[in-house]
Amino acid sequence: MGIVGWARWAWRLLTSMRTALILLFLMALASIPGSLLPQRGIVPEDVVAFYKENPTLAEVFDRLWLFDVFAAPWFAAIYLLLFTSLTGCVLPRLRKHLAEIRRKPPAAPRNLNRLPHHGSYRTDVEGEQALAAAQTLLRKRRYRVVAGPGWVAAEKGYLRETGNLFFHFALLGLLFAIGAGALYGYRANVIVTEDEGFANTVAVYDKYTPGSLATEESLHPFSFQLDDFNATYVLQGDRRGQALDFVARLRVQDRPGAPERTFDLRVNEPLETGGAQVYLLGHGYAPTFRVVDGEGKVAFDGPVPFLPAEQATFTSEGVLKVPDAKPAQLGALGLFLPTTVPVGEGFGSAFPGMINPTVNLFAYHGDLGLRKGPQSVYQLDTDEMTLAAKTEKPLNVGETLTLPEGRGSITFTGVREWISLQIAYDPGRLPALIASSVAVLSLVLSLTVRRRRVWVRLSDGNLEVGGLLKTEGSADGFAGEFGDIVTSLRGVVQPVKE
Repeated sequence: MGIVGWARWAWRLLTSMRTALILLFLMALASIPGSLLPQRGIVPEDVVAFYKENPTLAEVFDRLWLFDVFAAPWFAAIYLLLFTSLTGCVLPRLRKHLAEIRRKPPAAPRNLNRLPHHGSYRTDVEGEQALAAAQTLLRKRRYRVVAGPGWVAAEKGYLRETGNLFFHFALLGLLFAIGAGALYGYRANVIVTEDEGFANTVAVYDKYTPGSLATEESLHPFSFQLDDFNATYVLQGDRRGQALDFVARLRVQDRPGAPERTFDLRVNEPLETGGAQVYLLGHGYAPTFRVVDGEGKVAFDGPVPFLPAEQATFTSEGVLKVPDAKPAQLGALGLFLPTTVPVGEGFGSAFPGMINPTVNLFAYHGDLGLRKGPQSVYQLDTDEMTLAAKTEKPLNVGETLTLPEGRGSITFTGVREWISLQIAYDPGRLPALIASSVAVLSLVLSLTVRRRRVWVRLSDGNLEVGGLLKTEGSADGFAGEFGDIVTSLRGVVQPVKE
């Protein structure tokens, strides 16, 4: 075949409708892990939790890009092949359809009684007058009509293929919109604690994933203050502890100098500002601590976000790091209990809501290992640290864990709540919505419209009518339409009275 022959064969194979359908199925199949597994761009804390619970499996998944499905090279390959295949499928069909629209309906066959739908009767109306009446009738029914010597040909249903083409072009538009969003948009994640503010800048994000053509100028300069977060739970019955509602009350400034507005952020009710959407993904508790070092100075005073270890009771784990403490750096592992109750010889949480909050601490002193490189804020490197003290029983708000040898103290001063947010900017969102709407309407059109032809022939006072359905499927609907045409024709071209 040669290089050119093999290239043509590969192109025909890639641009066949069967290949396009296979690639579309593969794309849907490849999206399943992105829905079932936590994604770094959406819920990075869930990815961390998955690593803790299944470290070996998580390593395998990570190598396969299953925690970043929509940024994976194999997903991009399917996406680009599908785009190419659809383009190669649609353009030749478009040329063929345009030629079909310009082509006149074919002349009437000699024997109309051989067609699936036919009828005939005798009339004494003159030939030209009868055929002119048939043309008028069929045009009123929106048929394209052509007349010849002794016959009339009519055809309609071109919208079926038009809808089919629009559907495929809409799929191309949808893929293009998704690609444009991936190139020029961005996704970012951040945790915001009550009474803290947020400004839309790269520096404040915990994770920032820009498109390859996105710049920092793409970030609209909005800001907001988280005044309060409230989670409502069922208090009694079998559903006790089940969440009912989550509300984050924000004071939003859409741009510098703009007036503030209030907004209640809820799940599936994002904040929209400057083309970006702010989604509420999760929440948790942030116990507040005051750390006094060995020199009597306040080395830390503020909230520390803890990650939920048990969703049913919101027992949470967290790490406190105080690199500025003297004479040695301090760190602590903490276990927060929102509603503390005795459990056996220890304590546990009985309810996700904050009714009786306490915290257990394991305090360390030594080198936090910050010079080794970036660390997770939820992990404490104790390789070069020594356990200084631990709580014998959970600390209530206001209680203090004193460190031995004059190394200071850690006071549990209160509890705030934090929310995890995803900020997404996708310039292809509106085009994708338009393309999806066009695809649905076009699909309805292609499934409901049928291509059909009707012929009328007059010979020696015998008027014959024939019909043919050009598309696959049940002919019952056309049988009724054809019967109506014959009945209407008998009304304008009168049959011979017996």
